[in-house]
Amino acid sequence: MDAATVHLLTEQAGQRLLELISTHWTSETVDPLTLAARLRRDHNADLVAAAMTVVELRRHGVRKLGANAGRLVMDRPGLEQATRTSVAEHRAGRLAELVAAAGARPRVVDLGCGIGVDLIAMARAGLQVTGVDRDPSRVAMARANLAALGLPGTVRVGDVTGPDIDPASFDVAFCDPARRDGTGRRFDPGCWSPPWSWIERLLVAERPFAVVKTAPGIPHSLVPSGVQAEWVSDGGDLVEAALWGDVARPAARHRATLLPSGHSCTDADLPADDIGTAPMGAWLYEPDDAVIRAGLVQVAGARVGGHLLDPHLAYVTSDSPVRTPLARVYQVLEEVPHRERALRQVLRARGIGSLTIKRRGVEVTAEQLRRRLTAAGALRGDQSGTLVLTRVAGRGCAFLVEPVANDQPPMR
Repeated sequence: MDAATVHLLTEQAGQRLLELISTHWTSETVDPLTLAARLRRDHNADLVAAAMTVVELRRHGVRKLGANAGRLVMDRPGLEQATRTSVAEHRAGRLAELVAAAGARPRVVDLGCGIGVDLIAMARAGLQVTGVDRDPSRVAMARANLAALGLPGTVRVGDVTGPDIDPASFDVAFCDPARRDGTGRRFDPGCWSPPWSWIERLLVAERPFAVVKTAPGIPHSLVPSGVQAEWVSDGGDLVEAALWGDVARPAARHRATLLPSGHSCTDADLPADDIGTAPMGAWLYEPDDAVIRAGLVQVAGARVGGHLLDPHLAYVTSDSPVRTPLARVYQVLEEVPHRERALRQVLRARGIGSLTIKRRGVEVTAEQLRRRLTAAGALRGDQSGTLVLTRVAGRGCAFLVEPVANDQPPMR
């Protein structure tokens, strides 16, 4: 979809076409191919194809973009690369608070703005936004999306690493480097666009303050000194790491934030003494992936008065139940045989037909084990169960556990 087509979709005729397609698409009796053929009788074929794509992506984008999805213009790569709205809003809100606390002017440049999801969130947070992207079609989309939501901001075409863009002329620079190319996802930061060397210089520069969205698997060793790394999960899914430069004035190097609750913890919360290890107690805690990736399992363990099952694994146990936003809580029902043949007998005896398998520190693959158990007739009952396979003091163990509802037991 080129910039000219995006512009046509934002005009009155294009908007009517989008509305018409959306209205018909809600009917299960309408075949999209038939609808497209009918529309091409009265409209340009390329415009119809673009409008059909936008309506389809709006429907699929609701989970990621929420209520905004139904009003945005996007293409498939733009939607795939866009930040979740919940995460963008969290970051924008935190950025607005930090900028205000630092006494800086709220002028932010989004370097590589894509379809504009982060621009939208920052504009709604009261920041003065400018978006830059080298793709004219993405610039057209971002501009159209700000306008569709009635938000102020400017968007222009430019190479963020070139001489025509000076990040230092803004107070804050936000960058979401592209981690995909025509061959797929690129895991080497040196192959990102902009590359890691450029991003690192941006983060440590005196001006502007910089925030960089990056992959959650970024090594701790890669984070520059004086920069805070924030790992963010949303609904239990680890979705990104954000690197905060001087604007955060970080007293802590690592931070974990859990959405939608907004609970967070940092390495400043680490207990003075290691929580140590202990055998499996009555309760098992599985820290959120953001907590694990940030290296803050000890924080979660200290908050529930627990201990690690193994010094190298992110499972915590205790004898008393404590609900914590940092971890999922399970009641330990019983230890069961770790050997597969004996385990099959236990599952049959308990009538378990639906089994969730959680594993940590053992070589077995959950799906392969489930297939073997099913093939052996071990999962035929009408009961459900959760099996945890892990190490305790270096020994492979298996436990049947039951997830605890979020409103039980009381939170500490």
